[in-house]
Amino acid sequence: MYTERISVTDKAKEVIDQLREKHGDLMFHQSGGCCDGSAPMCFKKGEFIVGSIDLSLGTIHGCEFFMAEDQFEYYKYSHITIDICQGRGSSFSLEIPLGLRFMTVSRILTNDEYKSLRPPEHKYR
Repeated sequence: MYTERISVTDKAKEVIDQLREKHGDLMFHQSGGCCDGSAPMCFKKGEFIVGSIDLSLGTIHGCEFFMAEDQFEYYKYSHITIDICQGRGSSFSLEIPLGLRFMTVSRILTNDEYKSLRPPEHKYR
């Protein structure tokens, strides 16, 4: 059995449900680039083009979660939890008009967790 690399809080699930109701199927991407830097961003599925340098880390609440490979280098020994907080980010993420923003909370994996991780995948290489 694999240890999952990523999870989501109940509060963030509520926001995902709200966004899904309005926009349909969703996806997440986290880069180390512009706008909110390394904040996770939520998009309508298919409105963000995943590239060959993006890794699939798994799914959160039915949404695939991708991370840029160079950003993943900072998180490869971490468990990632996606949460939500008040505040308006400066990204194109769907939650921004709600006065909210998704955020990444991480912790170092235990040795046992690390040994049983599902490896990230390049979906489009």
